[in-house]
Amino acid sequence: MKEKPLSSLCTPALVVDVDKVKRNALRMIERCGSRRCIVVSTLAEACFYADHGFDDILYAYSLPLDKVERCADLSERLDLFQILLDHPHALDELKKRPLRDGRLWHVWLKLDCGNGRAGVLHSQPEAISLAQAIVGTKGVELTGVYVHCGNSYNCRGVEQIQAVAQETTDLTLQFMEKLKASGITCKSSIGSTPSCSHPVKDMGKLSEVHPGNYGFYDVQQSVIGSCTLEEVAVKVLTRVIGHCPHRNQLLIDCGWCGLSLDGAGKLPTGYAVIEGHPDLKLLSMTQEHGRVEPISGPLDYSKFPLGSLLTLIPYHSCATAVMHPVYHVHSEGRLLGKWIPTRGW
Repeated sequence: MKEKPLSSLCTPALVVDVDKVKRNALRMIERCGSRRCIVVSTLAEACFYADHGFDDILYAYSLPLDKVERCADLSERLDLFQILLDHPHALDELKKRPLRDGRLWHVWLKLDCGNGRAGVLHSQPEAISLAQAIVGTKGVELTGVYVHCGNSYNCRGVEQIQAVAQETTDLTLQFMEKLKASGITCKSSIGSTPSCSHPVKDMGKLSEVHPGNYGFYDVQQSVIGSCTLEEVAVKVLTRVIGHCPHRNQLLIDCGWCGLSLDGAGKLPTGYAVIEGHPDLKLLSMTQEHGRVEPISGPLDYSKFPLGSLLTLIPYHSCATAVMHPVYHVHSEGRLLGKWIPTRGW
C-alpha cells in the first residue's frame, strides 16, 4: 500500500519523525552507553513493558503505599523489578508484604541532591539511616541510590547544564562514600534530559545514568540547551479553520486538549513554535480552538487559506503527547504507521 502524506491526517494530530528519534537515540548511546532495561514512571507502563518482553524494569517513582500489591505482583513475575523508597513508612509496608518463593524486594534509595522534589535530602542523617534500615530488613535488597537532577531544567546553555550535572554527580559520589564507610555498597545513578544530553566526565564514575526525554525532545529542551530545535522529533499538526480580520487573527483546530499549556509566558511565539513561521504567535487556546496572530504587523490571510496546515512544535512534548490517543509515525513526511501510547497509572 502506498504511504500517505502527513496532509492526509485529520487534525489535530501528533506526528513523530522516526528518523529523528533514531538519531537522537544513537547520539545518547554514544554519550552514555546502553543496557537492555527500562525506567518507567507509572505501573501501567511497567505492565506494558513486562507484557512485551522486558524483565528488568525500574519504577522510578517513590513507592505509593496504595500500589504495594501491584509492585509485589511485578516483583514476583519478572526477573528484576525495582522500586524507589524515600521514607521509612514505605519500608514498613514492604515488611508487611514479603515476596513469595524467597524473592527479594529490589529497592533504590531516592536521594535529593538539590532538585527539591522527591527523595530524602542527601545532607540529612536520615538518608544514611534509611539506607541502613533497608539493608537490615529481611527480604529487601538495597540495589542502589537514585538521584534526579531536575534542577538542570532551570539552566540556560551547556555550561550551566554541566555545572548542575557536576554538582549532582559530586554530591551523589560523596554520599556513596558515606555509605561505603558505614559498610554499605550498592549502585549509583543520576539522570535528567539536560544532564545526559551534555554529560560531564565524572558521570562515568556512576553505575548508571537515566537520560529522560532524549528520544522526542521539545522546545523547552532547546531553550535549556539540551538539543537544537531541529532535533525535536514530535510535533502537532493543526489546520486553519477561521479568519478573523477584525482581530488580526487566525483560528486553528488545536486547543489545550491537543497541546500542553506549559509554554504560557515562556516564548515570544506563545504556547509553541509554529514551524516555518517565526513571525506568528499562538496567542491563546480554549478547549478545541487556538488563536494565532502575527507578532507584529497585519496578517496576510492569502498565505493561510482555510484548511491549510500549520505545524506546532510543543514546548513540552511529554505533556502534549499524553493528550493524544495515537502517535502518527512518519519518515520524511510519509506515514509509516501508528504508535498507541499506554494510559493511566
